[in-house]
Amino acid sequence: MLSIELHAAQRDELQTIENLMQFYLYDFSEWLPLKLGGHGFFNAQPEPEYWRNPATRPFLINVDGELAGFVTVDDRTHLPGAEHNIGYFFVSRRFRGQGVAKFVVSTLLSQIPGQWQIFHIDANPPARRFWARVMPELTQGEFTLHQRPVDGYPCTFYRFTASPPSA
Repeated sequence: MLSIELHAAQRDELQTIENLMQFYLYDFSEWLPLKLGGHGFFNAQPEPEYWRNPATRPFLINVDGELAGFVTVDDRTHLPGAEHNIGYFFVSRRFRGQGVAKFVVSTLLSQIPGQWQIFHIDANPPARRFWARVMPELTQGEFTLHQRPVDGYPCTFYRFTASPPSA
């Protein structure tokens, strides 16, 4: 049984997330035309305003005491009425398929109640399979599906309400 922890990243841990972002972008380069810069790093990074936005909440993921990824929640929504969005979500390949991502999403939804949207680009088959599998369970089937492009790429959106945990 894995010990999975999700903790809010502190300001001095943002560099860790920026470093992990390179692996996130590397994974995405399989489906999007992301290019390495001459220095060997991907150039696409969240702008400083993203991290300064009070609605941006970065979290680090640890598995058995080892850094295993990150996730951000923000307010960059595309659907009317949505308040919360998963901006970036990365789990290191070594920990995929072991329930880590599902635990992280379940934890976020229980800690941040409200109107949510979660989306993935349709060109990303692992994300398509993951969200199609976990959303019905995590929302008790209470979600709506929406198709719309983001930055010109077809995306699938899940729109739902996360309720606070009952006492």
